[in-house]
Order: sequence, then C-alpha cells, then structure tokens
Amino acid sequence: MMPKSAMFKASIITLSFLVLCALFADALVLDDSPSANKMDLEHTLLEPGSKTTQGTHYFGTDKYGRDHFSRVLLGSRISLGVGLVSVLVSVIIGIPVGACAGYFGGKVDAVLTWLMSVLWSIPTLLLVIALTFVLGKGLIQVFIAVGLTMWVEVARVIRGQFLAEKNKEYVEAAQVLGFSRAHIIFKEILPNTLGPLVVICATNFASALLIESGLSFLGIGAQPPLPSWGGMIRDYYPYIIMGKGYLSL
Repeated sequence: MMPKSAMFKASIITLSFLVLCALFADALVLDDSPSANKMDLEHTLLEPGSKTTQGTHYFGTDKYGRDHFSRVLLGSRISLGVGLVSVLVSVIIGIPVGACAGYFGGKVDAVLTWLMSVLWSIPTLLLVIALTFVLGKGLIQVFIAVGLTMWVEVARVIRGQFLAEKNKEYVEAAQVLGFSRAHIIFKEILPNTLGPLVVICATNFASALLIESGLSFLGIGAQPPLPSWGGMIRDYYPYIIMGKGYLSL
C-alpha cells in the first residue's frame, strides 16, 4: 500500500496538473475555436492518434469532427469551476451557521441542528436535481444548486469544533478581556478549526465534480455547446458497443 505521504504528494501533483490544464487549455487546444466547437464533417469519429490538416487528434474526433482532446481540456474548466464555486458557497453559508450553533448553544443550536438534520436526510443528488428544476437548466444554476447542498457538511464540522473549543481557557480569557462575540468567534475560535475545514472542503470539491458530471450526464447540467465531461459521456456511451468506446472514456 502506498504511504500516506506518497499518496498526498501524488494527489497534489494530479490536482495541480488538472488545474494547469484548465488554466492553459486555450494554448493546448488543437483547433482555432476557443470553445472547441469547430466542426469538421469530413473527419468524424477518427481513431485516437489520427492526423489531419489541423494536427494530431490525440483522443480522436466525435461525430461532428470536433477534436476530443480539446473538448476534454476545455471541459475541465467547467468541472473544476463548479467544484471551486460550490466549495466557496458552502463555506460562506456553512461557517456562520455552524459557528452560531456551536458557540451559542441552547435553542439556537437546537433549531440550526434540526435544519441541518433535515437537509442531511435528503440525498444530495436528489436535492440538487430538485433545485436545478426550480432554478432552471444552465451552468450558473448548477453552481448555486451544488453549493446550497454542501454547506451542511461544513456547518456540522464547524459546529463540532466550536463545541470542543468554546470552553477552553483562551476563549474564557477573551471573554474576560471584553472582546465581542464576533471577535471571539471569527478571530479566536475559527482559526483553530482550519484543519478539519480544509479536509471537508477537499471532500466537497471532489463530490462537486462527480455531481456536476452526473447532472450533465442527465442533461440538466452544462448545456450544449459547452463541453462538459458528463455531457460528453452521455452523448457517446452508446458507442461502447460499436467498437468506439474511447469516445465515452
């Protein structure tokens, strides 16, 4: 089994590679179309490694002659973008809710914990689909829907950390010195919860990628002609039984 330190380094390298591909996708795409939607009906469904006047199609072409490698690169922007925005939304909502529940306790904690438990009981993908139907199809709607379903995990982690920290000596010292509640929450306690917060954000980021791909596969995520990993799999998974499974891979 790979040591934890090696797994961590491998994860960082892989994530950094994906981020760099997303950032410099325009420089890596094969054709002149910035959205990888340039059609070439004379070169459809080419095998990986095929060469045309445009260059080498490393992943082949789709049924419209569009370069698959270019679309995969540009599609990474959507998936990584959804992950990043979803994490930001979940942090913006989850930290204040969890901090208030853990610090104030009593009825405030009871009400907020009840709200979190209700949302926690609903399957994430089902809730995202419901929100997407309410907000409508589109990339912005996916950003909002995924983010609104992930703040509960952040809030629960922050609440637990605040319950463990609020009775410690440094918090009591801050109260004796007359610091405001806002100062104690955000300046004293919150910095001591960053470790678990980073872990849950990383988990939510990975979950958001899968959810976005699932939504696009179902046709309610990023809409054509935007290249999306889930949408590309949906469009070409029938080709698996036709000897062109690479189109959906």
